[in-house]
Amino acid sequence: MATQTQNLNMETIEAKVKPSKKSEVDQSPITVMDGNEAAVYIAYKTSEVCAIYPITPSSTMGEFAEEWSSDLKENIYGEVPKIIEMQSEAGAAGAIHGALQGGALASTFTCSQGLLLMIPNMYKIAGELTPTVFHIAARALATHALSIFGDHSDVMAVRSTGFAMLFGNNAQQAHDMAMIATAATLKSSIPFLNIFDGFRTSHEINEVQILSDQIIKEMMDEKQVARHRARSLNPENPFIRGTAQNADVFFQSREACNEYHWNTPGIVAETMEKFEKLTGRSYKLFEYHGDPQAERIIIIMGSGAGTVGETVKYLNNKGEKTGYLTVHLFRPFSIAHFVKAIPTSVKQIAVLDRCKETGAIGEPLYMDVINALHNGWEGTMPKVIGGRFGLASKEFNPAMVKAIFEELTNAKPKNGFTIGIEDDITHTSIVYDKTFSLESQHLFRGLFFGLGADGTVSANKNTIKIIGDVTDNHVQAYFVYDSKKSGSLTVSHLRFSENPIHSTYLINSANFIACHHFHYLETFDILKDAEHGATFLLNAPFKTEEVWHHIPYKIQNEIKEKQLKFYVINASKVAKETGMGSRINAILQTCFFAISNIMPKEAAIAAIKNAVKKTYGKKGEAVVQKNFDAIDKTLENLCLIDYSTLAIGHIEITPAVTGNAPDFVKNVLGKIIAGEGDELPVSAFPADGTYPSATTKYEKRNIAEQVPVWDPSLCSQCGKCFFVCPHAAIRPKVYDASQLEKAPDFFKHIAPIGKEFMKDSEAYTLQVAVEDCTGCNLCVEVCPIESKTEVGHKAINMQDVIPLKETEKKNWEFFLSLPDIDRTRIAKTTVKGSQFLEPLFEFSGACSGCGETPYLKLLTQLFGDRMIVANATGCSSIFGGNLPTTPWSMNAAGNGPAWANSLFEDNAEFGLGIKLATDMKRQYAFSLLKTIKEEVGAELVDAILCNLEEDETQIIQQRLDVNQVKNKLKAINNPAATLLSQVAGFLEKKSMWIVGGDGWAYDIGFSGLDHVLSTGENVNILVLDTEVYSNTGGQKSKSSPIGASAKFSLKGKTTGKKDLAMQAMAHGNAYVAEIAMGANDVHALKTILEAEAFPGPSIIIAYSHCIAHGYDMCHGLDQQALAVKSGYWPLFRFNPMNEKGKRFMLDSKDPSIPMEDFMYNENRFATIKNNNPERAHEFLDQANQGMHTRLEKLLAFKNL
Repeated sequence: MATQTQNLNMETIEAKVKPSKKSEVDQSPITVMDGNEAAVYIAYKTSEVCAIYPITPSSTMGEFAEEWSSDLKENIYGEVPKIIEMQSEAGAAGAIHGALQGGALASTFTCSQGLLLMIPNMYKIAGELTPTVFHIAARALATHALSIFGDHSDVMAVRSTGFAMLFGNNAQQAHDMAMIATAATLKSSIPFLNIFDGFRTSHEINEVQILSDQIIKEMMDEKQVARHRARSLNPENPFIRGTAQNADVFFQSREACNEYHWNTPGIVAETMEKFEKLTGRSYKLFEYHGDPQAERIIIIMGSGAGTVGETVKYLNNKGEKTGYLTVHLFRPFSIAHFVKAIPTSVKQIAVLDRCKETGAIGEPLYMDVINALHNGWEGTMPKVIGGRFGLASKEFNPAMVKAIFEELTNAKPKNGFTIGIEDDITHTSIVYDKTFSLESQHLFRGLFFGLGADGTVSANKNTIKIIGDVTDNHVQAYFVYDSKKSGSLTVSHLRFSENPIHSTYLINSANFIACHHFHYLETFDILKDAEHGATFLLNAPFKTEEVWHHIPYKIQNEIKEKQLKFYVINASKVAKETGMGSRINAILQTCFFAISNIMPKEAAIAAIKNAVKKTYGKKGEAVVQKNFDAIDKTLENLCLIDYSTLAIGHIEITPAVTGNAPDFVKNVLGKIIAGEGDELPVSAFPADGTYPSATTKYEKRNIAEQVPVWDPSLCSQCGKCFFVCPHAAIRPKVYDASQLEKAPDFFKHIAPIGKEFMKDSEAYTLQVAVEDCTGCNLCVEVCPIESKTEVGHKAINMQDVIPLKETEKKNWEFFLSLPDIDRTRIAKTTVKGSQFLEPLFEFSGACSGCGETPYLKLLTQLFGDRMIVANATGCSSIFGGNLPTTPWSMNAAGNGPAWANSLFEDNAEFGLGIKLATDMKRQYAFSLLKTIKEEVGAELVDAILCNLEEDETQIIQQRLDVNQVKNKLKAINNPAATLLSQVAGFLEKKSMWIVGGDGWAYDIGFSGLDHVLSTGENVNILVLDTEVYSNTGGQKSKSSPIGASAKFSLKGKTTGKKDLAMQAMAHGNAYVAEIAMGANDVHALKTILEAEAFPGPSIIIAYSHCIAHGYDMCHGLDQQALAVKSGYWPLFRFNPMNEKGKRFMLDSKDPSIPMEDFMYNENRFATIKNNNPERAHEFLDQANQGMHTRLEKLLAFKNL
């Protein structure tokens, strides 16, 4: 899932000085930031080289480092660190290893699969006793499924590498431990991991007392820095490092480093003492908090310690004797420091691990605790149990901690327990009181329900920083993201308090709730966590006097019973009137400050405007002014509702899924959609991570405020609108007109156009799925037909959805009941014809207006019923394979794309492996079929063996014949028939597709892609080229063009776009093409058909517009066309099987518009022009030169 973080440059950090509340020693300023920024601040200040690669949730550390470097911010040595993006985490680790051997101070940032890719170099770096710090926002590893959320699975997987492992519990500690690790690594010669929890710490915004340069310098022992430099590779002092050793000496050499590791805990302890003297903040390797005579304690690492600490304080205030031990230094594990930290009174201990080590006696921390106690405890041995919590950021709150302490009082407390889930299979879980809460300790607890990319999260990040900087309140902000792309639910959790906030769990008792999209009231119980008398702010698309009558009665009841202060605004109306489009964030932020009384209204509005200027200033004055206008017009549209005399209505909350959904969808996926996934027991889930296809059709997201409406009187039935629809929400059908007898009265239809149709007896309908449409407007933009009498009116037009919804729902239901056309009747080689084929990729969680999904949809229309997809991790795997529902679908016969995701880096190899297995099964099936030819029937077998399956008719016939074979096999009783029945489906030719984005194809997965092309195997590769790492938040890739601003190259990429097509053509055996659907849809269709038919490897590079390009996605197709017309993106095909002189076909015309006409419509280029016109002019010249050079190279292929 891609996350956005408000960048705060170092000048801003140092300027926002707030009196220190934390230390009488260190008077450094307190600022508001998240854990990632807190950690990278130290890394940047103490590094000379940072090699980076994006991976959620660590990416923003690299982004900050690159931004500061591009702004020429200096480290403590007065130098600007060199920040370099690599092609993968393995590459980043290799570069760091090299930088360290070169004597530089170097660091990197990663997590999860990225950390695993660094393992080989980590063993080398540690084995060579080389000081460095890797900063880790710890995250779950992909096992049965991928998760971007936080736990300790990744860091526990590298605990044997020889790296020291230092854990922080919050943003302040991520900052401080970064400093302690950096100082300790130099003195110990042992490399360190600075570990903090992904999302819960990395993205939680809290107060951090940042270290001054002076303190950082004092922490850095210059003698140790000099010693590190002296060990560098230098011809003036030559030596050899990295030898190969034989059996006679390797073992002894491996043991030679023991004392370095044994000495490290003492060095870290000394470093912590020095740090305390300089800052007043005290840390120990193992920190005990609680009753000094505690009998029950919990041992924990990471952010969960905050939750445990609050609960211990509560229990001890009630007279209990409890405590907890926070582990900071996990490796090397010091038994002496550990035992010394535990009260001798302890009788029961619960050890909590945030990971699962399958097959082990216990999890890592638990096993170390057992070992340490048996080796170092001198009194009566406490009873020790271990348990798992918080995997993949699973909620961990005080109620769960209280339950664990209660479990310890049992005569036989449960060992190997889980908390926070219901394990109804192996019964590991502990029951907890879900009503228990400690929220009342905080003055303000706010929940803000927003739509991804609507600006809610950005506004709340600004809000928390404004309040943290301007008021005396302590602040905390945490953001919960649905892992769909933009257009999904986000929930912001904001706390303000008189005391420092350590509540590392979600708000469950809110005194302020804001619902930024009315539809959420119809879907979720938004007010279930509202306390009595709370304030409720609702954005509603109705007149103020009508709002109450549209609210579900459950919500109305809660408003009345809880006596909520109920405010309403039509923010969308204000946004439209002020030119803000769908961006309602500044409007609702203004409402919040106006009614929350957190700070004076005038001061708040001034602060909001200041934040807007900083956030959007680079996008131009016009954008800033639109935000100012929206803010100024907000208050006159904000109303307090008096509902005392209003009656409760009868509208129900809409079920999470439609009534016709299968049981699994209703009982499992439906609960996840409704926000009740936490309540599902273990038994609800498939053990191996296999889920049913075709489930998005049951989830009606209803996120569009406007939807397309068809005007049959103007329609030419060209097919363009549904060809480009990113979510398959517009579809055509031609059907027997007699079917209309059952149609709703308002169902639209006209006679079909085309010689293949029967105008007198058939009807044509274009239908919109209004509940699944995202309102992107692409269909209207691409429509070529405009009324001659009504300016701007086309054959399809956007209208408000509310008046249309009920009738269009019935129309859609009837439309789906109509039969699909016989595939042999239409020409799938035409845009119009191809769009009568049923899409088997529908209603994905992709961004509104996505440029990737139309290509995938088209693939499934052409080949979906026999298609296998290997999908690289990235946008396409998240919108294509993320729970709760998935868009890969199936037809009425039950056939559809078989889809799987392995990893980011290995997708080409993964797909090749699937293809090899498929070929072997096909070969085996044919062999078996021949052995039972007589039993099955010689004529039928010969028909199957001789069918070339080259066109639709042959493919359909093969399926019919194979189905006959399957039926006959049931009556044949011999081993060959039994075996054939297992693989008979592979008698039909499968279409193998390897799909991914440019981050995969150009960077991390390129070596595998290159090798797969070299094999000559018949696989099809589709590269969805957005020219940026879209999924992780918009970092540059090698596909990014020169002059484009992206994260990791904010001032503009200084090198050109890698020519993947040219490199592919160099193999000489692959079909290679570049397409752009928005520029030439016929060409895109033709190319895909040719590539699939090519009897060898094919690769199609598809231009895919993206929100990261910085413009309204409704213009995505226009931008594709301009990219081609300017020569930026030439359309071509290379077929090595054609005769000489015809192998390369340039399908686009010579450039007909200036390059700037394409580039400066997009903020990724325009931001450079706005902020540095001279540099932009240089980039433009280089882009033009690169374009002409590339065209010359491509044209040279015409002679092949």
